[in-house]
Amino acid sequence: MSHSHLDISTHSLLEKPRSEKPVVDQILSFEKAQRMAEFLGVLSDPNCWRILSALAIEEMRVGELAAAVEMSESAVSHQLRVLRNTRMVRRRKCGRTVIYGLKDHHIFNLYRDVSEHLDEADY
Repeated sequence: MSHSHLDISTHSLLEKPRSEKPVVDQILSFEKAQRMAEFLGVLSDPNCWRILSALAIEEMRVGELAAAVEMSESAVSHQLRVLRNTRMVRRRKCGRTVIYGLKDHHIFNLYRDVSEHLDEADY
């Protein structure tokens, strides 16, 4: 696809200065591309997005999260395990209580950016 069809003002990647390195030296390694595909593959489940959506609002315990996303606690626990294994969600203990939240700002930004992208008028 030619970049001439894109509105450059909305594509910050195209505004970056051109690197002196050849493109072939800048392309992702196969190993990193594989890790990225696995990471994004987890997000093919709509329930993961609903859980991330809830956790983008506030940290929650499993029971609160299950009620918020209208899923069983065991289903939410399973999804949380998958999300923790891919470092999208973290947990912390507060006494005997386990509280879940988004791992970091990268995950929040990923959630927000995908949501905003899908809400754009030209979708």
